[in-house]
Amino acid sequence: MLLELAQWIAQHVRGFSVFNYITLRTVLAAMTALFFSLAAGPWVIRWLAAKKIGQAVRTDGPRTHLVKSGTPTMGGILILIAVAVTTLLWGDLSNRYVWTVLVVTLGFGAIGWYDDWKKVVYRDPNGLASRWKFFWQSVLGAGAALFLAFSTDNPSQPEFTLIVPFFKSIAYPLGIAGFVALTYFVIVGTSNAINLTDGLDGLAIMPTVMVSAAFCVFAYASGNVEFAKYLLIPHVPGAGELCIVLGAIAGAGLGFLWFNAYPAEVFMGDVGALALGAALGCVAVIVRQEIVLFIMGGLFVAETLSVMMQVSWFKYTKKRYGEGRRILRMAPLHHHFEQSGWKETQVVVRFWIVTIMLVLFGLSSLKVR
Repeated sequence: MLLELAQWIAQHVRGFSVFNYITLRTVLAAMTALFFSLAAGPWVIRWLAAKKIGQAVRTDGPRTHLVKSGTPTMGGILILIAVAVTTLLWGDLSNRYVWTVLVVTLGFGAIGWYDDWKKVVYRDPNGLASRWKFFWQSVLGAGAALFLAFSTDNPSQPEFTLIVPFFKSIAYPLGIAGFVALTYFVIVGTSNAINLTDGLDGLAIMPTVMVSAAFCVFAYASGNVEFAKYLLIPHVPGAGELCIVLGAIAGAGLGFLWFNAYPAEVFMGDVGALALGAALGCVAVIVRQEIVLFIMGGLFVAETLSVMMQVSWFKYTKKRYGEGRRILRMAPLHHHFEQSGWKETQVVVRFWIVTIMLVLFGLSSLKVR
């Protein structure tokens, strides 16, 4: 909206043409989302508390988390509103990638909202049944994959190639079917991975901010033909505009962290975690950096694998020996370290440090080839 206004004014006042620069609008988007989150945060928290929308703590979790019961949850609504409003203000609304990511983000957020609502209304820590949650995630993930696959003008473009980072000429053609399958798994997988990570105060949101900020670099470079050619990455026309969405996510995430830092005044809930994960997965697919997302989001991957390994081993040993056994003290991984004696703040900060290193490693793939 503001971009169109600035472009109209630029016809009469040349100085307003500066708003055509993606870099400036990315900074403005991040600042707008940050200030919106900081300003609206207290009101949202009071509203959630007044409606008695409090966290229902899982009964099989760490005993130290029982004191968090009743803390306002569904705070991810604050992030989604900030991202949506900011994107509409500063983004190019004629860009199909912007709308794709925005629709996917809000769609997964709606699934998370209903899941959280069931937890709050029925006081059921399990929320929406897993099969229904997965079904609606699949509908949205497959829908986004099909749209991205069939909205391209040239099937030979890099949209249908799996790029291997750190190598100049290693890439695997996927075809339309392979691209749709990969896109589906990346979007749905990342969504659930961040949801599993969101178990401690500030644990999930800060790594999300870091990865979002790092992907701004990839999106901008992919959208610029000269930078893409120089860095040997796929040129995806229009991908640079995704910097606005990513900047909004980073800014809104930092604003939310102000209230989510230990001891948290509000929790993100599935409404935020599912949406942010889907957004990052969708962006990674568009700029053809799925493996880089796997690297930079290594914390999310580790958390997911820890749950898969724990559940699989428990079921196998129960079937084989008649008694379920565990690999970790508790899953996801952050609970294992809590049960091993780490304080909650230690787990969070140390996982942030690991994410910083992984993000820097992922960024290095831009030049190390």
